[in-house]
Amino acid sequence: MAAGTRQEPWELKTPPGSSGYTMYADEEADPPALVCQVGSTTLKYHLSAITDLHAWLAEQGGWVALGAADEKKPAAGGTVEAWGRSPDNPVGGWYGLRNGYRGRFGMYLPPLLEKLGLAELTHDPRNNKMRAI
Repeated sequence: MAAGTRQEPWELKTPPGSSGYTMYADEEADPPALVCQVGSTTLKYHLSAITDLHAWLAEQGGWVALGAADEKKPAAGGTVEAWGRSPDNPVGGWYGLRNGYRGRFGMYLPPLLEKLGLAELTHDPRNNKMRAI
C-alpha cells in the first residue's frame, strides 16, 4: 500500500468507482491536512478527519449514508457529509479547509477509511453507505 505521502499518495476511487483521485497526509501544514487531488482541483481536509470519522462511525453502530454534497448545497441530516460540517464534531464545523472547496467530505473520505482498513463501504451507483470495522 502507498505511504500516503506527497511522493507516494493513496490512489483511490469514489464509492461508485466512477472517478479516481489521490490523497496524502501533509503533517507539516497548519493545521495538518489531508490533501485530495481530483483532476486539477485540490481539496484539503483536517488530517484528524481519519480518526475522528472512524470514532464517530463506531459510535453509530451500523451503516451510515454518505450524503456527499458540494459546499453550497445542504447535507442531508444523519449522513457522513452532515457530520463533516456539524458544529458538534471534534473540529466544531467544517473538516474542509479550503473555502469554496470544503464539501464532498462524504465522497472523498470514505474510500480512504476503507483503504486503511477502518471502514466498510458499499459501492453502488448511488446512495452509498459506510460503517466502522
